[in-house]
Amino acid sequence: MSNRVMNKTKWETLIAKVGEGLMVRTDSREVQDGDIFVAISGPLRDGADFVPQAIENGASYIVCEKDVETESAELIIHTSPREALGELATAYFKTDQNKIKLVGITGTNGKTTVSYLIEQLLSSAGLKVGVLGTVSYRWPGFNQEAPLTTPGCWQLHEMLSCMNEAGVDVAVMEVSSHALDQMRVAGLNFDAAVITNVTQDHLDYHGDMESYFKAKCMLFKHYPTALKRGIINFDDPYGRRLLECYSPSIGFGLDASCASGGNALCGEMISCTGHGMHLKMTYGDKSWEIESDLIGRHNGSNLLAAQAVGLHLELTPEKMDVFKEFDGVPGRLERVRNDKGLNIFVDYAHTPDALENVLRTLNDLNFNRVITVFGCGGDRDRSKRPLMAAAACRYSDVAVLTSDNPRTENPLSILDDVRPGLKGCKNIIEDVDRASAIRKAVAEMTVDDVLLIAGKGHETYQIIGTEKRDFSDCAEVSKAIKEIYG
Repeated sequence: MSNRVMNKTKWETLIAKVGEGLMVRTDSREVQDGDIFVAISGPLRDGADFVPQAIENGASYIVCEKDVETESAELIIHTSPREALGELATAYFKTDQNKIKLVGITGTNGKTTVSYLIEQLLSSAGLKVGVLGTVSYRWPGFNQEAPLTTPGCWQLHEMLSCMNEAGVDVAVMEVSSHALDQMRVAGLNFDAAVITNVTQDHLDYHGDMESYFKAKCMLFKHYPTALKRGIINFDDPYGRRLLECYSPSIGFGLDASCASGGNALCGEMISCTGHGMHLKMTYGDKSWEIESDLIGRHNGSNLLAAQAVGLHLELTPEKMDVFKEFDGVPGRLERVRNDKGLNIFVDYAHTPDALENVLRTLNDLNFNRVITVFGCGGDRDRSKRPLMAAAACRYSDVAVLTSDNPRTENPLSILDDVRPGLKGCKNIIEDVDRASAIRKAVAEMTVDDVLLIAGKGHETYQIIGTEKRDFSDCAEVSKAIKEIYG
């Protein structure tokens, strides 16, 4: 029962009707005769502005946060229409009756990799797994490219209902800070919530780091009331803050100061080379080891997060060593295979911290030179642009500055914002055309070098103006190799 609705009897009646099949709309243009219209406000428009159109299209019920003229429709005032939508979606799709275990993953970096690792771990244990994340929405018998990291509230409930019908045991969901702030996960009950780390990103939306962190914390403290266990990175300063105020939880990390205990999964990096890693884990009085072809300390942390989820879902340590043949994640240190012996990787790193992490990983692999192609997205946080450049400059022998997704900004103006961070670089190449920049970077290489193309990862498009154009970093690399080497 919502405590944010003014007339609870009317609300109970409406919930019952939705449970019997009454349709709910949040777009007034899609309303049909008899529908419920939930007036959700956005950053630019008040949801109440769309009530007249919803009524004109035949809405019989209006859910709004304030008193408005509804003529023939019945008005129900709810102080949080976004929360109301979650309750209505739960009633319509009966997601509160699902048998699915739901795992939510938030954090700046690593969400997608952790979701794939959890999928690998649980699938190897014989469980049916569904995944909703940056790359795709998928479960047995269904696979769709993802337009958003976290779908809208109604779509989320619909997909979880479909997963339940498909016999999915565990659903793994990436939960973005935007989705949390916008209450897209309203009405859902999580069995586990994971936080990977918190570093600068999306400040154009949240305003400052503290607000960004508080949005992440909502997965633990606000969504939902039935949260069972937090999986929290104690190597991260924000993670340690969350551990101090959230319980029950499992902390995980590679920090040497880890105190072994029942609520801490401690990892020790026995070896980490260009061929993979060997990890030793301690959890309470249990210890075990795993091997993985993944490289880099950050992937060691990702492996710990996945195993912590496995422990919470009652997998034994004997079930953990399943990552040796893990193929990795599209666009996350994805090797572009070629017959010229060139070491080329594509990665989604589009924040200063993510770029620094992946470049540090490559620097540890003893290549002769590190060449980095990078840019910054338009219509996004401008303050991180010189920080991206500084990270590229600090860890690269050759920094190649180009466009990412310029969107409606002038690409050359974005480069102007980035350029101050390149002071002191050893070698700089600039080309605002991303395809041309990739060709120049490939031409610069020898077989002893490594090339990182950062920022777009798995994306198969580039947004220029308001147009989404076909573009793949991997495909452009293959074209460049063919043009240069024949």
